[in-house]
Amino acid sequence: MIKLVIATTNLHKIREIRAVLRPLLPFDFLTLCDFPDYKPPREEGATFKENAFLKAAHAAAMLQEWVLADDSGLVVPALDNHPGVRSARYAGEGSTDKDNRLKLLQELEKIDESERVGYYMCALALASRSGVHKQVEGIVEGRLITKPRGGSGFGYDSLFQKYDYRKTFAELDEETKNRISHRRKALDKLISTLKLIAASPEKSR
Repeated sequence: MIKLVIATTNLHKIREIRAVLRPLLPFDFLTLCDFPDYKPPREEGATFKENAFLKAAHAAAMLQEWVLADDSGLVVPALDNHPGVRSARYAGEGSTDKDNRLKLLQELEKIDESERVGYYMCALALASRSGVHKQVEGIVEGRLITKPRGGSGFGYDSLFQKYDYRKTFAELDEETKNRISHRRKALDKLISTLKLIAASPEKSR
């Protein structure tokens, strides 16, 4: 069976990616949790796409396996596109999801309600030992609220309400979120390529 390494230790991302891809593809889905000695590169890219490329290429070269890397976050245009690529460390290095949400709430209070809109962006990169084969992106737009709601999800989910939905991402059931998320939109663009790899893995490497 072909191995596909999901290049993260974030259990929320792992769970979502596996839930989407497992029913469709005959891969052995591994994660960086299976490679405790591996040290990922620093995320120094200026965009989500650059970071995904960096993570995928590095992991594929070091692990000699097919790798799927994700870089994602929340973008608020009225806040100079922050948190952006620093979404996971918006409140500083080592910050928790709660720390980051608190900082975002403080910043949202400084802008008009009409400007409290943004989008989740997910960039994915698929790589083998020979390099990066494909990159895709997915976006979900919505509004931001100033009182967190919901106990599911992670990151900024309790503050993000997708347009045409009354619930935040943290209030949605897992099946619904996995059907409409930015990560799902990006994954859908990769499925045809992954099916080709499944059909002839060595030829594609």
